[in-house]
Amino acid sequence: MIKINSEAWHMMVAHAESRFPNECCGAMIGNIDGEQKNVTAAVPMENAFAGEQGARYELRPQDLLEADRRARAEGKDLIGIFHSHPDCDAYFSTTDLQNSCPWYSFVVLSVKGGKFDHAASFLPNPDQTDAEKEELIWPKF
Repeated sequence: MIKINSEAWHMMVAHAESRFPNECCGAMIGNIDGEQKNVTAAVPMENAFAGEQGARYELRPQDLLEADRRARAEGKDLIGIFHSHPDCDAYFSTTDLQNSCPWYSFVVLSVKGGKFDHAASFLPNPDQTDAEKEELIWPKF
């Protein structure tokens, strides 16, 4: 299960809506307690994909490493990555799966017409051949 606190959630949604109609991306930082992941901070990142960003995102490795360093310096964990799907549902695409890391949770935010619609979280398997849905809890307002 992954639980995202209010501050991190608002940052994720704001980043996704502000990048519409392109995909956004970023890192989620917090603590892992057994099977529960608690996200306490979201780190928006630049979508570095050189092509059409409306259907693809790419994180720069140095940005992800910096987020990991920041998390460790605060005694926290880099829990995963979030990104948005403009004008479509929150699903884990074949491209998402092929570019995933099996040790991270991947939260996908559906942004329709520029506004957040729904979200889902996924856990890729070690072979990156499948990703199970993970229970996702976010603040409802």
